Amino acid sequence: MGLRFAKKKVQEDRDLKKTFQSKKEYECPVCSTVFRKEELLSGGGRLIAGKLTDELHRLYEPSAKYGEIFPLVYQSIVCPECWFSSMESDFSMLPKENAKEVLNDQIQRINDTRLIFPFTDFHESRTLMEGAASQYLTLRCYDYYNKQTSPTIKQGVASIRCAWLLDEMNKKFPEQHYDWLAKLFRKKAEYLYNEALAREQTGKETLSGMKVFGPDTDKNYAYEGMLYMCAYLRYNYGPAHDEAERRASLEDARRTIAKLFGMGKASKDKPGAFLEHARILYDTINQKLTENEA
Repeated sequence: MGLRFAKKKVQEDRDLKKTFQSKKEYECPVCSTVFRKEELLSGGGRLIAGKLTDELHRLYEPSAKYGEIFPLVYQSIVCPECWFSSMESDFSMLPKENAKEVLNDQIQRINDTRLIFPFTDFHESRTLMEGAASQYLTLRCYDYYNKQTSPTIKQGVASIRCAWLLDEMNKKFPEQHYDWLAKLFRKKAEYLYNEALAREQTGKETLSGMKVFGPDTDKNYAYEGMLYMCAYLRYNYGPAHDEAERRASLEDARRTIAKLFGMGKASKDKPGAFLEHARILYDTINQKLTENEA
């Protein structure tokens, strides 16, 4: 009877698991530490999709069985020893000539991260704290990649993902200034998204190294999604204090979002819901510019 109960308990614990350690081993290109990545289990009603926000962020409803799950927590790969981090596809692609510089930055990188995200430990199962910290580290570590990797847009994606996880932390730990930090990371994302677009248009940096633009993990909105995010972030977090600069910024955002309507009808990468978000944003920006003219 006792053995049957023990087996049942093991099965229940297994069924309630949210994550597992991948079989694949990763070797850090900076400090040569070998480790495995924590992966999110799928299926079994673990993820209950909720609404899509104006930032193209997919919210998930808490499951009665599994509770809250945040897929973004597990996206970035982080070496548990030196805290070098990137998107999975780029982890082994760090230029060898930059590895020593990344290693020399280890202590500063860890200290800076813990100033924002205290109690972070990448040897343990990830919480929202490690998830947000991993996106911050990814944002930081792409400084060491070359332009063929499209580091600027990847930093933009990491920055907005960090902001989303900070939103969740703010719900759980109010009055800890996580809302203020989330706004800072959104402002950073605004700069990085639009800087990536400008670099692509001037030939300074390619976007071809970005295979999945996201910005979230449930859907890839491709290049059109990036254009939308450039305009959305510029409208909400771009220059605001100088009237002439603000108007120029809004006009640029309107031109960017207008490009979406010249790229064909709804498709797999541009579902109707996404195009509706784009139309609303275009109308909002247009109305604001019209008001300023009056």
